[in-house]
Order: sequence, then structure tokens, then C-alpha cells
Amino acid sequence: MTVWLIVLRSLRQHALSTTITALSIALAGGLLMSVWIVKVQSQATFTGVNGGFDAVLGARGSKLQLVLNAIFHLENSPGNLSAADYLDIRKNPRVALAIPIAVGDNYHGYRLVGTIPEMFEKVEYAPGKHYALEPGGHFFGDATNHEAVAGSFVAQKMGLKPGDTFHPYHGLIFDESKQHAETYVVAGVMKPSNTPADRVIWIPLEGIQKMSGHDPKTATEVSAVLLKLRGGPSVGFSLDMLYNRQGDRLTFAWPIASTMADLFSKISWFDKVLTLVSYLVALVATASILASIYNSMNERRREIAILRALGARRRIIFGAIILEAAAISALGMLVAFVFYWAIMTGAAAVIRAQTGIVLDPFKFNLVMLWAPAALIALGALAGVVPAVKAYRTDVAGHLVPAS
Repeated sequence: MTVWLIVLRSLRQHALSTTITALSIALAGGLLMSVWIVKVQSQATFTGVNGGFDAVLGARGSKLQLVLNAIFHLENSPGNLSAADYLDIRKNPRVALAIPIAVGDNYHGYRLVGTIPEMFEKVEYAPGKHYALEPGGHFFGDATNHEAVAGSFVAQKMGLKPGDTFHPYHGLIFDESKQHAETYVVAGVMKPSNTPADRVIWIPLEGIQKMSGHDPKTATEVSAVLLKLRGGPSVGFSLDMLYNRQGDRLTFAWPIASTMADLFSKISWFDKVLTLVSYLVALVATASILASIYNSMNERRREIAILRALGARRRIIFGAIILEAAAISALGMLVAFVFYWAIMTGAAAVIRAQTGIVLDPFKFNLVMLWAPAALIALGALAGVVPAVKAYRTDVAGHLVPAS
């Protein structure tokens, strides 16, 4: 009890330095936890999202570019497939479902993706989950109706609702001078799926292919084909051999998770840099505890001498200083969760806006236990040096009244 009274009195007496030091610890802890969780959740989510498909078939090029374009609606299309290539893979007995997509237009920066009704009728984007619409809407019909289905995120940002009309713009980047003549009507708004599908506007495949201003020679081509395979991994291996190793015109991206894992392996250095920065911030914050308490030792020496004269043992004084340093770290780590929530909320919002991937700031991760424990332990360790100085305080010398 005596130790705690000494600690509480010291914290109150040095409230300003305690607050500043605790906030530096809070920032370090919040940054460390948020960087760690963004890394873990992003990798798990990106490698876990496949839109309900096993593979993607596209023009010859990078598998990663193909997956980013067809599944995540990022990147440019590596090229087009002919109608013959699409029909060939669709008829393949090893393919259970083949969904073509076509891209090349946008609405204020949000992509228009042409596809067929089976995308909504037969695809499970997650086990047991189909794309669904908000009440009052319906999925688009044939291309002559110029109907569209807006993803939930697009509808929210652009204020779209069933019955609204809009003009598409040519290209994947919004340019006001490249407006198409066609007028599309929003037939429905999709319920949130927390997938990249929320960030696009879906229209009939022919709507993209035959949009005014597009090359008539490519009117039957598609950007990619999303595939659900029939059978086990052997089917994927055989199609990989057929298209990637024996052929030289098309690219077969399979498995999707492996392709995305390659992306994270390529940018792993960036995660390491962010983590290193977090560790350095933590070390600087820990050093600030040492400096704060150590610099206050001169004014505490008389107080420590009085406590010693009243019967406080050296180990009590030593323990009080260690406990004070740990207490400052503990206070900082309590506030660190506020910093963590603010950083994670901002990061999650940016990632969702740019990719459609949703991160959960409140999902538990072990870093929420070991990071506070580690920083509190480092804080206590930082208190050793000033604690040794307090331990060696000369009682008689510091009880002499100042002249």
C-alpha cells in the first residue's frame, strides 16, 4: 500500500510530464496494433475473397493483373478474349460455371461491369450467400432495356436508387468530356456483400460490348471469364497446363488465393518497414519514460531522503520508481486503444473505398494482448535506471536544509 501511495502522489505531482509521456506511449501502442492488424486482416481478406469462383481466364499477361481486374475490379484489363474462346471454356465439361465480364466504362470513377444474369442467379460469393437486392428493385433484363444494378457502396456514394437514370463515361477513369449517349436506368441496388462487387455498377454484357463509341470489331469480345470448376485440384492443374504451359494466347489464373498471396509476398517489405517504424516509435516512447522520471530525480531526492528517514526501505523506493514507470505505460496503453480505433477506422474506410474489402477494427487479435504487455514491460524496464539512482540516494546529505 505504501508503494502505491508513493506512486499515485508522484503521478499527481508530475501530472504534465506524466500525461505527455503516456500519450507518446499511447501513440506507439495504437500505431503498432493498427499496423499489425491491417497487415493480418488485409492479407487474410484479400486471399480469401474470390467472388465465388475458382479461377479466371483472360488474355495473355500477368495472372495478378487478371485477378485484380476481374475479381477486385482494380487495374486495367490485360486484353480481351474472343467469343470463340469464351464459348470454348463454357462448353468444357470440367467447368461447372463460366461467367463472362466486360469492362471499359465508368460512372464518375466507379466501374461499369457487363455480365450475364447467371452472375446473380447462380453464383455464391461466399458459402450459402447469393447477391441480393434491396426492396423495390430487380436485376437487369436484356441489353435493350438499358438497365443497371448498382453495388451498395456506389449507390451510397452517388445517391442512386431504383428508377434513377445516368449516362456512362468511356474509359475506367472519369473524364467529363467522354460521356456516352446511352441513358441507363437503375433497376435495383444490391444489398451489401462486403466484397468488391459493392463498388461497381453491373449492366448486361452487351451493354458494354455495343456501347456507342466502342470498336465494332470487338463487340463480341469479353475482358475475362470467371470460372467455377467441376472436380478437385486436378482439374485446375490440367487447365493450367493447357492454357499457361502449352498455350501462348490466354492466361489461366488459378488458384485465386495463391495469386493474391504472391502480391503480398512482393510487398512484404512494405509491411516490415511499417512494423519497424512502429517498433522505433515504441522505443522512443519508452525512452521518454526514462528521461521523464530520471530528470525529475533531482527534485525528488529530498522527498526520497525523508521517506527513508521515516522507515521506507531501499527496495520500497526502488519498487515505487519501477511501478511508476509501468503505471505510465499502462495509462498510455489504455489510451492506445482509442488511437488504434481512430487509425483503424480511417484505414478501413480508405481500403473499403478503394477496393471494396471490409476490415473489422473490433475483431480480436493477439496483438491486442502482447503489444500492451510488451510496452508496459518496456516501460518498467525504462524505470530501472532512475530507480537505481533513487536507490543510491544519500539520506543524510539530502536532509540538510537548503541554505
